[in-house]
Amino acid sequence: MFENIRLAFQGIWSHKMRSFLTMLGIIIGIASIIAIVSTIKGTSEQIKEDLIGSGNNTVPVTLYDGDNSYDSEYGMTTSTPPLLTNEQKEEVRELEHVQNATFYYSRSYTSSVYYGNTSFQGGKVYGIDMNYLDTCGYKVQAGRAFVQKDYDQYRKVVLVDNNAAENLFPGENPVGKTIEISQEPFTVVGVIKLDDNYVPAIETVSEYYEYYQTIMGSIMIPNKTWPAAFKFDEPENAIIKADSTDNMSNAGNAAAKLLSENIVNTGNSNFAYKADDVMEKVRNLQKLSESTNTQLLWIASISLLVGGIGVMNIMLVSVTERTSEIGLKKAIGARKKTILAQFLTEASVLTSIGGLIGVVSGIGLSKVVAKVSGSPSAISIPAIIGSVVFSMLIGLIFGLLPSVKASNLNPIDALRSE
Repeated sequence: MFENIRLAFQGIWSHKMRSFLTMLGIIIGIASIIAIVSTIKGTSEQIKEDLIGSGNNTVPVTLYDGDNSYDSEYGMTTSTPPLLTNEQKEEVRELEHVQNATFYYSRSYTSSVYYGNTSFQGGKVYGIDMNYLDTCGYKVQAGRAFVQKDYDQYRKVVLVDNNAAENLFPGENPVGKTIEISQEPFTVVGVIKLDDNYVPAIETVSEYYEYYQTIMGSIMIPNKTWPAAFKFDEPENAIIKADSTDNMSNAGNAAAKLLSENIVNTGNSNFAYKADDVMEKVRNLQKLSESTNTQLLWIASISLLVGGIGVMNIMLVSVTERTSEIGLKKAIGARKKTILAQFLTEASVLTSIGGLIGVVSGIGLSKVVAKVSGSPSAISIPAIIGSVVFSMLIGLIFGLLPSVKASNLNPIDALRSE
């Protein structure tokens, strides 16, 4: 085997230009496949990050009344919405794949929030527990977060996110200022912001309205003081933090099922908790992207077929050039399988070298495409290994016919070829 590999390298080196031109089809094919696979993988990760946010892994679990999410302020049902018990909340936190969970009240219509004459119309108000900031990935930018005494002593304190701070307190330090929520005074104790730099891409009017409340910002008060500003006995929604992105769907659905188990619907109500399956949206967009790029892979594979035909052609030429050498080897006792192995090894080495060069070229090409177009790319190790193995198989397949022809030469006829 090692002798065959040595002879293969010797033959390739003695015809450097011919060997390179033969490998060119393999190099282009492998490079194209590596670049496309890297783009597919990078695009899939970008889709996931755009929809979920980098490392967030949170799943909203919202109370629905029929097909619409229930709104505490504008709930039209005559039935009493379900309330969560502390036992249910602890059971949710103990579910498999749930790293943390938070339960909160919310208001989407905030016309009752003022700082002086400035209205907070368009933002959101949340009544949060102690787990909310950690679960959702908020960090304190200025001031402080809520402490346990804020809950125990029913303090009227409020946190604002950085967007709300800019909209309510332009050019001012919000910490220490007092805002009114339903005519109740609340003191700002801190400014918070998301821990990641994820910003949704807003390109259409519909996307603008979808993220409008995110742009306006949010303010948060302790859930213990929620009744002071709004209503008693309001239902809560939840946010589940999964232990990994891949487990988001399972964790969210398990939490929604648990929270819905004890709901008793009466009258015209149809209450149930539902998880926002973001991963399903991710998978659908990834499938759409991958189906398009798969077509490009098939097109790139054509160049591998052309490269394989080139290998077969050059090996047939090599057999013709070395007919007398083959005849001499067979005359002194070389068997068919020895000649067959020699030419198959040469074809495999030739395509393997082309495959390795193609891998390096493909990685470089993917980086260049990513930089020029601004699209993401991610190197796939399985694709690299598969490409090298595949290029070796091309050498074996397309080198088989010339190798068989060489091994079947009659030694006398081969020696007379000179």
